[in-house]
Amino acid sequence: MDSQTKARIKTAIQGLVENPPKGDIKPLEGYKDGRLRLRIGGYRVIFKYKADETANILHIMDIGPRGDIYK
Repeated sequence: MDSQTKARIKTAIQGLVENPPKGDIKPLEGYKDGRLRLRIGGYRVIFKYKADETANILHIMDIGPRGDIYK
């Protein structure tokens, strides 16, 4: 991955911790655990939020190209 793409992904992930989260976010179909996907051009970030007693936790499960991430 080139440095420009890495920077775009890093910026997009930082937008997920804002309230409300920023970005093209949609729930993943077929999963009941609350998985979401963030679209960043040709890349996808699969993540979910977990609630703790003191804070919400952002759990990033996978990052990859659009064609391979859902396999």
